[in-house]
Amino acid sequence: MTRVGLYPGTFDPIHNGHTDIIGRAVKLVDKLVIGVAINAGKGPLFDLDERVALLREATEPLSDRAEIIVQPFEGLLMHYAREIGAQVIVRGLRAVADFEYEFQMTAMNQQLDREVETVFLMADPRHQAISSKLVKEIAVLGGDISKFVSPTIKEALLAKVGRG
Repeated sequence: MTRVGLYPGTFDPIHNGHTDIIGRAVKLVDKLVIGVAINAGKGPLFDLDERVALLREATEPLSDRAEIIVQPFEGLLMHYAREIGAQVIVRGLRAVADFEYEFQMTAMNQQLDREVETVFLMADPRHQAISSKLVKEIAVLGGDISKFVSPTIKEALLAKVGRG
């Protein structure tokens, strides 16, 4: 049986914390689907096609460990998990504040489908403070984002905010 995991997110943009979680998640599953949320309400800086393309490029070096599929999804996470045959949802945790939100989401998701487990991976201490929102803010304000994103993402982000 193929073990399918789902790592959902907006990934606007993908940063080193995301990449770290993906790198560890591929050790746990045979196939990892990275679900890029279509969430216009969040007002992403990168459009959906850009986020998918950046994720595919960022995860290509990890594709020798497990099959990695990057694709957009919209709607209820548990419906998408069923659609792709995921047995596991992978979530990263940075801090206690993340845990409270994720705990509530996991409890609700279990009510929707008890067959899908949620696995939490703690962020590497080097990446605990990183968030896409903060990376974008640092880029807009002229700070150095090299420690937080890959060179490709840095270039794309600086171009997007008019600094590239």
